[in-house]
Amino acid sequence: MRTGLVGAVALALALSGCGLKSGSPMVDDVKPGSVGKGEPLHGASLTVTSKNFSENIILGQMIGLIFKAAGAEVLDRTNLPGSISAREAIRQGNADAMYEYTGTAWITYLGHSKPIVNPLKQWEAVRDADRKNGVTWLPQSTLNNTYALAISKKNNAKYHLKTLSDVAALSKKNPSAVTICVENEFAARNDGLPGMEKAYGMSIPGANIKKMDAGIVYTQVSKSNSCLLGEVFTTDGRIKAMDLDVLEDNKHFFPNYNAAPVIHTPTFDKYPVIASLLDPLSARLTTEVAQTLNARVDVDGDDPHQVAKDWLVAEGFIKEG
Repeated sequence: MRTGLVGAVALALALSGCGLKSGSPMVDDVKPGSVGKGEPLHGASLTVTSKNFSENIILGQMIGLIFKAAGAEVLDRTNLPGSISAREAIRQGNADAMYEYTGTAWITYLGHSKPIVNPLKQWEAVRDADRKNGVTWLPQSTLNNTYALAISKKNNAKYHLKTLSDVAALSKKNPSAVTICVENEFAARNDGLPGMEKAYGMSIPGANIKKMDAGIVYTQVSKSNSCLLGEVFTTDGRIKAMDLDVLEDNKHFFPNYNAAPVIHTPTFDKYPVIASLLDPLSARLTTEVAQTLNARVDVDGDDPHQVAKDWLVAEGFIKEG
C-alpha cells in the first residue's frame, strides 16, 4: 500500500518518457477559507499526483483542492501505481506536488538501511538529502502511516498482548499460537517481517506465516481464527471498524512514515507561497484523522475526492463556491 514497488519501476520510466499525458482537470468551484486568501496562485497551472491507495489519494486531492481554491488551474494525476511512478513524476517535473512518507524516502529512494528513530530528525535528514534530487520537502505532519501488528480484541482477551515484545515471548513459550497474516512485500522487506523477527528475537515458523492481499489481512484477523496477528498500517480505518488492537513497537523497529508535502523544486522556487498553503494542512493531519478519513473510503465506500473536499470544508481550509 504505502510503497507498492513491484513492477512500478518500468511503469515509472514509461510515464516519464511520455510526459505523463494522462490526468483530468479539477473542476470544483471552491474558494479560499483559512488558506489561499487573495488567490496567490492565480494564473498558475499545477499538477498534483499520488500513489494508488486510499490515504495517499485523499491527501493528493487535498493539495489539489487547496491549490484550486488559491486560484490555480489544477490537473489531477493522482492514483499512480506504486511509489516509484509518483516519485519520478515529482522529481522530473511531470507533477508538482504530492504527499510522501519520510520512511519511504529514507529507505527506498535514498538507499539507507536503518531508520532514524526521532521523527523530526528523520524528516530533516530526508529533506536535506533530497535537495540534490530536485525535491523540496515541506514540514511533516504527525500522521504516521507505519507498519504494525494487530490482533482482534476477541482473541486478545485470551493472550493480553500489548507490545511486540509480548509477541516474542509468546512465540518462545507457545510457538504454535503465533500465526500471522502478511502481504508478500512485508514478508520479504528488511523493514518488514524478517527485520522485525531479528529485532525482537523471535522466529515464526514458515508454516505459521500466511501471505495474502493486504486488504484480506484485516478480515482474516478480525473474523477468522486462521491468523492470530496481522500486518496493518497504523492509519488504516479498518483498525477501528474491525475492533482490532494495535501492538506497540516498543523497540522502535519500524521506520517513521510521517506524511509531508513534496514539491518539484523549480515549482516551489516559482511559487514559494505553496508553503503557507500546505503548512496549516499538515499541522492538522494526524494518525487519528487519517483513520477516520480512510474509513470513509475503505469501509463506507465513499469517493476519495469527496472525502477530501468534505473535510477541508468542515475544517474551514476552503469554502464551497
